[in-house]
Amino acid sequence: MWRAAAVRAVRGGGAGAPRSASGAAAAQLRRRLESELEDIRGAGTWKSERVISSRQGPHLRLAGGGAGIINFCANNYLGLSSHPEVIRAAVEALEKFGAGLSSVRFICGTQSIHKDLEEKIARFHQREDAILYASCFDANAGIFEVLLTPEDAVLSDELNHASIIDGIRLCKANKYRYKHMDMQDLEAKLKEAQKHRLRLVATDGAFSMDGDIAPLREICQLAQKYDALVFIDECHATGFLGPNGRGTDELLGVMDKVTIINSTLGKALGGAAGGNSWSKASAVIFRPGGYTTGPKPLIDLLRQRSRPYLFSNSLPPAVVGCASKALDLLMESNAIAQSMAAKTQRFRTKMTAAGFTISGKDHPICPVMLGDARLASVMAEDMLNRGIYVIGFSYPVVPKGKARIRVQISAVHSDEDIDRCVEAFTEVGRKHGALP
Repeated sequence: MWRAAAVRAVRGGGAGAPRSASGAAAAQLRRRLESELEDIRGAGTWKSERVISSRQGPHLRLAGGGAGIINFCANNYLGLSSHPEVIRAAVEALEKFGAGLSSVRFICGTQSIHKDLEEKIARFHQREDAILYASCFDANAGIFEVLLTPEDAVLSDELNHASIIDGIRLCKANKYRYKHMDMQDLEAKLKEAQKHRLRLVATDGAFSMDGDIAPLREICQLAQKYDALVFIDECHATGFLGPNGRGTDELLGVMDKVTIINSTLGKALGGAAGGNSWSKASAVIFRPGGYTTGPKPLIDLLRQRSRPYLFSNSLPPAVVGCASKALDLLMESNAIAQSMAAKTQRFRTKMTAAGFTISGKDHPICPVMLGDARLASVMAEDMLNRGIYVIGFSYPVVPKGKARIRVQISAVHSDEDIDRCVEAFTEVGRKHGALP
């Protein structure tokens, strides 16, 4: 064995040397991939990953310097990602229940804390039952295939999240796509879909790229008229929309008319992993966690047939502990969410007065619409130079010609943080011709 290793080392194939496939096919693949990557760079849509060396919060430290950066692009709506009680709950769960289960749920991967959290989620949403997934992407990937057959139909908003789109692709139902929040088009599609056994309308509650909220009252009225069910993805609504933070169905008064809710533990509920700097948890790889909540027979069937649930390891105990504590904090008081609403209004009002176009309405997702992909990328870089962390979004994340910088407000931003962000946008916007 040692002799073979020595030969590999002499030939440049030591244990630490990078390896790549050889041959004409491998070379052809490399050329094609490099060409495609160069096209992405040339289009100005290259997505760089900035490395953060601190915990998530309104202020960050970037690796290699960049202290005191104000973060305006996290889904940390309620500021729970580094909340001391959420972190403490993670540490306690880690010490009591271990780092992980090394198993899927139905083998030996279900602990009491998993069942407790599922019960708490169902109670929070006022539903019969809930099921945990490794992520909401997995929850969306796992539900449509189980629920819908070739006899059924699913009607999806054209701007639904990629995970909803991918989940629908996996099922064998008849697929209809209606224009974004266009109720006339949805009604036309529902009429067309009457020939199918079951009809399911699928929509985001709050759309992550535009900050707009689905017209759930009208959707539910049409669903009732045409005997359809309603499914909503609440990832960008759970925890802060509605009087008690239950989401868009509570906000719009249709909780009794929405059949199925999918959502995440990884956004307003603290990222489901708390902070990332306590030493006892440093070796644990955290996953954000997601869930489905709705009728108990549906949840029972998902436990039997949903592939992402059946073939994914259980959520680590620390993640479960974080999420459980975040829900406790949320159900105790909605003061944090009210604070965020006021700060959102402050940002939107000041940016509009400065001359920017802000998409959406009253949501902490505040897309600064710019149109040009390269402009969005360059402005985001200039914002970072001024101590403001934002990201430009362009195709394929958003449609071509709809590039924007998506700003996200958190309850833990101060008024001074928001005013500094607006000032930086104004300076950078004028520099690059986005403002007069």
